Amino acid sequence: MRRCACVDQGSGFAMKLKDIPLSVLDLSPITVGGDAADAFRRSRDLAQRVEQFGYHRIWLAEHHSMPGIASAATAVVIGHVAGATSTIRVGSGGIMLPNHAPLVVAEQFGTLASLYPNRIDLGLGRAPGSNQATARALRREISDDGSEFPRQLNELRGFFQPAHEDAPVQAIPGQGIDVPIWLLGSSSYSAQLAGHLGLPFAFAGQFSPDYMLTALQLYRQNFRPSGTLQKPYAMVGVNVFAADTEEQAQRMATSQQQMHLGLVRGTPGQLPPPIENMDDAWLPHERISVESMLRASIIGDAAIVGEKLQAFLDTTQADEIIIHTMAFDHAARVRSYEIVADVRRQS
Repeated sequence: MRRCACVDQGSGFAMKLKDIPLSVLDLSPITVGGDAADAFRRSRDLAQRVEQFGYHRIWLAEHHSMPGIASAATAVVIGHVAGATSTIRVGSGGIMLPNHAPLVVAEQFGTLASLYPNRIDLGLGRAPGSNQATARALRREISDDGSEFPRQLNELRGFFQPAHEDAPVQAIPGQGIDVPIWLLGSSSYSAQLAGHLGLPFAFAGQFSPDYMLTALQLYRQNFRPSGTLQKPYAMVGVNVFAADTEEQAQRMATSQQQMHLGLVRGTPGQLPPPIENMDDAWLPHERISVESMLRASIIGDAAIVGEKLQAFLDTTQADEIIIHTMAFDHAARVRSYEIVADVRRQS
């Protein structure tokens, strides 16, 4: 097997933020009063800015039938962002493989990697990223409960192997191109599979903190060295809202809290502007549900964010942290990533 030269071989025991890469997760949020075109312009600008701040990679995520998320055609948005940047890695966080024919994914990411060499990542998930009706529209049938994921993954990886003249199906472009493959997860399944296959693993701590440490432990325990990695490499997601004052950060975070409140109520919508007090928006049981999903969020000024990010690193022993900041105001979102980058440099 080929060794991916694009995935760092971390020790898993980094002690300081400055010792590990920081990356960005962007869902191309559609704000109230805006549209998808606005979201894509902001994603492009964000990528350019975080590249300047020194972030290692920016990933876009596949979601469908979500009024507040524009990155459904994820490979297309990746191309949009990669074409506007020059050094930052750009990838999927992730592509939901059960929604697609593996050959199509190989061709799409083979194309991206041909256009932007040594900069494209392919993160894969096995969830639908949608509701059942949307999953049916994507797949035409929804009998696959995720159990076919290992087979689909194996087929996809095969399309990236060097060409064989007798192969009846070839991914062109794709074959022979080294596109780093990551497995993504919010529970234990993909963690164990990534470990078994010796692949890098990314955990969605930004919305599934309860399973985070268990999944990371299972990944490391089940890890087998491969042609891709000799040691486990775990990237962990976390929501961060950083501002010049704690009050500004707390207010900024209410947009994401409101968006998750809509999910709890079964009424997903666009990303709303921040409000002064969430207690005026949610009922006690709704607050418990939203805060449970987002309880690993880090909110505050530079001092608070630095302290809590370091504690997050100490707890997870992550090789890389990918930061998700879903803010209504684009300038505030950019400023949040700038503060985090400054915190990292000063750690």
